[in-house]
Amino acid sequence: MRRPMSMVAVGVLLATPAAVSAQTVESLQRQIDELKAEIQALRAARQQDAAPAPVVAAPAAPATPIQSAESKPSDPVVLAQAKPKKPWYEKLQLRGYTQMRYNGLLSGDDVAPAGRSRLRSVHDSSITENSAFSLRRARLVLQGNVSDNVALYFQADFATAVNAQSNGERRDNFGQLRDAYIDVFLDPDHEFKLRLGQSKVPFGWENLQSSSNRITIDRSDAINSAVPSERDLGIVAFYTPRHVQGVWDRLAKGGQKLFGNYGAFAVAVYNGQGVNRPEQNKGLAKVAMATWPFELDGLGGAFEGQVLEVGGAAMLNDVRPEIRAGGVSAIDYKDDHYGIHAILYPQPFGVQAEWTWGRTPQYDTARQAIRSTGASGGYVQAMYNVGDIGLGKLMPYARWQTYRGGWKASTNAPRLETDEIELGVEWQIWEAVELTVAYADMRRREADERRFGQAKGQLIRTQLQFNY
Repeated sequence: MRRPMSMVAVGVLLATPAAVSAQTVESLQRQIDELKAEIQALRAARQQDAAPAPVVAAPAAPATPIQSAESKPSDPVVLAQAKPKKPWYEKLQLRGYTQMRYNGLLSGDDVAPAGRSRLRSVHDSSITENSAFSLRRARLVLQGNVSDNVALYFQADFATAVNAQSNGERRDNFGQLRDAYIDVFLDPDHEFKLRLGQSKVPFGWENLQSSSNRITIDRSDAINSAVPSERDLGIVAFYTPRHVQGVWDRLAKGGQKLFGNYGAFAVAVYNGQGVNRPEQNKGLAKVAMATWPFELDGLGGAFEGQVLEVGGAAMLNDVRPEIRAGGVSAIDYKDDHYGIHAILYPQPFGVQAEWTWGRTPQYDTARQAIRSTGASGGYVQAMYNVGDIGLGKLMPYARWQTYRGGWKASTNAPRLETDEIELGVEWQIWEAVELTVAYADMRRREADERRFGQAKGQLIRTQLQFNY
């Protein structure tokens, strides 16, 4: 019995390694098959992502997405995952411009005896018998979209003049708030928006156009008389159809000097007393404006690519001007204005014109008091866009303007009598530097109710603007 038992034991010992080996091979084979299946599944998933096939429903159990080697950083999904959302303060932009001037008097009434007008302008206080270099504007702008539905705009000017309290002597280059508002967009296409804060009043095409874009050195007296300094504190509602915005975008891309996006239609309410002045009565100024660009491509010929923009505005207001005795008037005066405008954008020849009429405060020398009287005037301007001549871009222009009416921004709302012809050329040397040189034949009544008559004079006016 011992021999058979020994043989069985030896057989068991010899068979055990073979069994173990068989089990190991079988396990390895199973793992290899599983890995092959996973590789095939990954390849199939990658090919499905690359193919332009409709997206299928996601599995019930969410899994961590695997970024394939073929994914590109430019894919929107990858960018959304890779780039965190910017905080609002990183979306703001800082920019500005400065205008330096010199007015050279060729001849005229720069001085005059008491009671007679001297050659002066309500738009440029450096036109005096002591003409010298001056800073007309030194603007700094902070703006940006703080969210998808809110935009911020803040502008200050550091070339404002004030008078010394002790003796009335002029002091230059003080800081002053010009704009401080937000735009709230009411729809995804940004066609409707509300503007809240201190901003430009939508009256007059030239008033709304930035001084950095305007061709002429100054605005016209008539159009600016409705809203001197162009701004007030209030609320505006704008509507700009996408088609209109598209026309303006095309013009801007072509280098045209637009008036900015103040809506194809606008309605507004403001304090009505003027920029940086506290309200003096309970009434609000009511303003409405409409403007529309017409593409003249259908006319063919010389009108191919041309755009004619026409529109109008109205403002109803009661105002209390400053009086020479001190403070402001205790009486409300009618300050109602109506205006129309038209501009054929210079491509290359252009024409621009505006006219206004209405009633505004004006000092009556016969009655020795302020009263609301009629006011009217406007301008006609022609310009030619020469384009790039190799040394920069040139745009010569000619403008005639006239105005008869009160100037409510000055003490006692004096009467202005303005007739002026200006011939000039704007030379954009580089994108950051522009030089304007103009000849002006002026006939103006000084903005002082104690002086009478029109002063006459001829000037060479220069303005250097640098943008940053």
